Amino acid sequence: MTMSAWGRIGVSLTAVAVVAGAAGCESGSAAKGGPQSRDTVTSVLTAAYEKTAKAKSAKVAMTMSMPAGLPGADGGGDVDMTGVMGWDPMTMDMTVTGSMMRAEPGAPDKIRMVWVENAMYMDMGAEAAEDMDGKRWMKLDLAAAAEASGDPAATKELTGGLENMNQDPAQQLALLLDSPNVKHVGSEKIDGVETEHYKGTLTVAEMLNSNKGLDVLSEKERDELLANIEKTGIEGYDTEVWVNGDDYPVKMDIVMDTPQGAVTIGARYSDYGAKASVQAPPAADTVDLFEMLGDLGAAEGSGL
Repeated sequence: MTMSAWGRIGVSLTAVAVVAGAAGCESGSAAKGGPQSRDTVTSVLTAAYEKTAKAKSAKVAMTMSMPAGLPGADGGGDVDMTGVMGWDPMTMDMTVTGSMMRAEPGAPDKIRMVWVENAMYMDMGAEAAEDMDGKRWMKLDLAAAAEASGDPAATKELTGGLENMNQDPAQQLALLLDSPNVKHVGSEKIDGVETEHYKGTLTVAEMLNSNKGLDVLSEKERDELLANIEKTGIEGYDTEVWVNGDDYPVKMDIVMDTPQGAVTIGARYSDYGAKASVQAPPAADTVDLFEMLGDLGAAEGSGL
């Protein structure tokens, strides 16, 4: 084998973690000129949210950087994602590259990730097929796995997690609108396009209260989630967005401070409304990640 099955699974879960990390009214165009009042800022960002939500898709180029020592990040590094993302419902067809994807010896230089009908499919490449019965696609369906566990709490948490993975630019704008200190930074050119720059911060508690994807959790489960996040030392995150004259965000940066260092996510958006029709790969060319984990565990337990 050129790459162990366990190592390949590690690469796959890293990719999924990135996605989990891992990313618009017809009036109200971004105001030009000097500082804007809070009412103007709210009006501009509301227009951007409504128009972006209506677009439902865009082309995306995203980079995520994580420090060494962060749980799930191992030695840290960067992950780059390019492709098309759709929201409401969530769809995705992205190519993932970067230093974190190459951390495992023999790992593919890039992985194509397709998200459709609440399941993630990862094209692990021709070499990987040698270890997966000739199948090159790996499937991860968290909701199905949770239901199969027979644990209602796990089902609620993981299904809520799937909804939370739909962090499209419209949702990020909605969260930014809930920031108590959102402000207009100034006018800037991004890739030659005139934009207005906005910035705000949210504590973890404020983010959880604003995130509708977590409504599936009970008050007790939400409190436990908040406590677990706070134990990591994460206090909140900063969001910056650059909105063009058509009320669309063309750039969005998110920074989250952790005891190990900053986690940064930078995204560029273009071609809003771009077609994002995504199809699942053939079942005959797909292996289920959780079934593969079970088979590997059974093989190790038998000493094979």
